[in-house]
Amino acid sequence: MVIIIGAGPIGLATGIQLKRKGIQFKIIERGSLVHSLFKYPTNMTFFSTSDRLEIGDIPFISHGPKPTRSEALEYYRRAAEHYELPINLYESVVRVDGQDGNFTVVTDKAEYNAKKVVVATGFYGTPNKMNVPGEDLPKVKHYYDEPHPYAWQNVLVVGAGNSGVDVALECYRSNANVTMVVRYGEIKKSVKYWVKPDIENRIKNGEITAYFNSEIKEIKEHEVILSTSNGEVTIENDFVLAMTGYHPNYALMEALGIELTDDEKCMPVHKEDSLETNRKGMYVAGVVCGGMDTSRLFIENSRVHADQIAEHVANSLA
Repeated sequence: MVIIIGAGPIGLATGIQLKRKGIQFKIIERGSLVHSLFKYPTNMTFFSTSDRLEIGDIPFISHGPKPTRSEALEYYRRAAEHYELPINLYESVVRVDGQDGNFTVVTDKAEYNAKKVVVATGFYGTPNKMNVPGEDLPKVKHYYDEPHPYAWQNVLVVGAGNSGVDVALECYRSNANVTMVVRYGEIKKSVKYWVKPDIENRIKNGEITAYFNSEIKEIKEHEVILSTSNGEVTIENDFVLAMTGYHPNYALMEALGIELTDDEKCMPVHKEDSLETNRKGMYVAGVVCGGMDTSRLFIENSRVHADQIAEHVANSLA
């Protein structure tokens, strides 16, 4: 038995490859199927074309040149159903006892014996906090779904990457009064080339207010205090949409005994060929391998992890 922690695209792909090799497995997921994708904005369109999101040799046909969130959710549901993958949803792994060949995976619902464990938990489940007073107020959101709730509201968007820019433009076009606070001196150069001129023109025309080289100092119930290059500024506010990025579930990796690199990337230590970590018999797969370097790995270039892990597991169990 192999336990796969995480039912994202790479966790599913790993299960498919293990099944093809006749190796028994179970996937355990703390949320819904492909929960990270479910948490994406409702109207999101992927950067990648649909063929680069495929797993298990199942064609992914989308209506447009690039698939939408809803199309991806349906695709991965169908892939899991086609391969009859054994998946436990809404079950959280607490710890893993034992050693290679004789692990005990302890969850909040049960215990499982496993010879190998694969950690495919992604990074989207844990938001980067701003660590400012008032961040725990209900009006502060680290995940964005759709613009409708923010119509005619004073909305502060934190961040000027792709997510921050998309959120600012969608809310603006849904009649929100949008202000952006940006730590740097400009919109990030990595923003999609067809979107960057749009946000820059909205700021230039005064349709969206932007404070560059600025940060939030404090969030209050009806206002936000900003620290800007010209001193403190207090603005009226109804909602704060903090598009500050996300990071892997380091608390879980610590509980699992997975070592991390001692640098700013904070990546789980693993072998490049097999993806086995410092804890023998335990593997990492997918974007979690990149640690804080969240722009290095995506679904399309980490699908190969499923093949690497399944091959190594099969050889070690032979």
